[in-house]
Amino acid sequence: MNIADAVEVLVKQVPDPSMGLPDEVFYYISRTTPLVNVDLLIKDEKGRTLLSWRNDQYAGKGWHIPGGIVRFKETFETRIKKVAETEIGFGVSFDLVPIALNQLIQHDREIRSHFISILYKCFLPGSFIPQNKGLSREDKGYLMWHDFCPDNLIKYHEIYRNYISQKK
Repeated sequence: MNIADAVEVLVKQVPDPSMGLPDEVFYYISRTTPLVNVDLLIKDEKGRTLLSWRNDQYAGKGWHIPGGIVRFKETFETRIKKVAETEIGFGVSFDLVPIALNQLIQHDREIRSHFISILYKCFLPGSFIPQNKGLSREDKGYLMWHDFCPDNLIKYHEIYRNYISQKK
């Protein structure tokens, strides 16, 4: 099979890439091009930060800022809203002007090793109580408000430590 035939197979398997990609295709693309993602720095009026527990082979175990990969032909605004819906289960208000832009490269890894990460400041009232239905504190996706930046932040989000520690 030549490359043109392989591409044609992919086009037939993924007719609408804006809806997301099968894992195999996504992982291949992540080996060949940087991925653009939005990260949501969600604060309340007390200056607390809402973090999510993560435990996977790519990021490891620890707290992280909710985020997601921008889909094909998707605006940053739409991805912010979808991340909030998916990871928080609730809409957030946000400033569409990013507060940070970072490039992350993991030279020791092939898959999911190069990211362009855009950080957005978001807001939820302190009265928001994470649902965490059926999740324990060590389960992926467990949400918790933090007064201070925790020591066990995933290593990729160390770039956000100062933002998490800031009260405003």
